[in-house]
Amino acid sequence: MKRSIGVLAGALLVFLSLPGAPPAEAQVQVRVGDPARVVYSELHEGLTAGSPAADSILRVMRIRSPRVLWRLGRAAIHGTGDWNTGLVAFTRLATLRSAAIADSARRMLTRLDTAGEFPFPENPGLKPEDVEPSLHAIILERRRATRGDAAVLADILTRVASRNYDHGDAWVLGRLGARASDSLVARLQAADSAEFKVRYLTLLSYSTDPGLIPFLGRVYAQPDSFGIPKKYAVRASDGLLWIGTRAAVQALLDARASALRDKVYDDPSLARGGYDFLANDSSSVISRTGRWLTEWLDALPPAPE
Repeated sequence: MKRSIGVLAGALLVFLSLPGAPPAEAQVQVRVGDPARVVYSELHEGLTAGSPAADSILRVMRIRSPRVLWRLGRAAIHGTGDWNTGLVAFTRLATLRSAAIADSARRMLTRLDTAGEFPFPENPGLKPEDVEPSLHAIILERRRATRGDAAVLADILTRVASRNYDHGDAWVLGRLGARASDSLVARLQAADSAEFKVRYLTLLSYSTDPGLIPFLGRVYAQPDSFGIPKKYAVRASDGLLWIGTRAAVQALLDARASALRDKVYDDPSLARGGYDFLANDSSSVISRTGRWLTEWLDALPPAPE
């Protein structure tokens, strides 16, 4: 099965951490309630702990039964359940690494391979590519349990080089820690085309590895020095916000100040909607996190010594 992911594809994690509760993860980036990291949402405006949306995600992430979660996911696929709930359920399943559910995911992928463009007659708007990344993530997380992280990392990186990967692969890469992020940084620096430099930068934006903070700050401040087209440097901003610690917020502020001083983004072709690159990125920061960066500096605790 050929997998694909756009050069600027949005990250697919949901991370929702409420006080006293396990983190919640799913197919878009969302985080709320973690006192050491910024709120972040690609789905909501101002998602907060204790809201109905947050509580709904948390309820699913507390389910420990793979069968119950699989039913929620299948209900979403067949149009009888809430789609976002189904995505959360599938991703919770991936974290459980159930052998039986991984087998079910493989069987569903096999059916999708031969089902045509619209495999769900009762939910005709749903296409295979809407479901496949979640199934891939379930299978890959089970593979981590049976074969180890090194084997999974090597497999995904090989497929990235041949453009045969998707959001499920990116989601798993984001969970593999410093070894994966170090490999992606090395490949970005060695890549001989802007396309692959942007692909690797996009994959880095899925990671919460704090070791990436200095690198992402430098990319944002000086994208040309890394061979990154300026319009795609926003991925470094996304990555710093997704790491979300006080140090990451400070690094983004410092990178913005450096870029402003050096007029890095003073290019009319980068403007959108009548606003320049930095203004649009400022709007994105507030939209995704609910506050401006300096407000987050006041709210977030310093790193432990």
